[in-house]
Amino acid sequence: MKKVTALMFLLFVSASMALPAFAQSEAGKPPEHVARWIVLAAGGSMAIAASFCGIAQSRVAAAACEGMARNPSAAGAIRTAMILGLVFIETLALFTLAIVFAKVGY
Repeated sequence: MKKVTALMFLLFVSASMALPAFAQSEAGKPPEHVARWIVLAAGGSMAIAASFCGIAQSRVAAAACEGMARNPSAAGAIRTAMILGLVFIETLALFTLAIVFAKVGY
């Protein structure tokens, strides 16, 4: 019973804190000073995502090259796993780009 009470209290507190987040101005667009910060945050998030994706892709390529050098007979399987890993890493940057376009376009 204590867990249920604690969970209900936590849900009530989090819901009451989230209410100001849903407040909008009359036109449905954020004020000008907030819009500037949205654009800056979107650009910063894209820069962070692109830089970490580049680091991750370089590490994947280095590990794949090392694996192929150690065991040339497994090069096909390593190459397939590397391409799949690169695809998953690149989707992070593409999803971030989609979120940037959604947020900046408000």
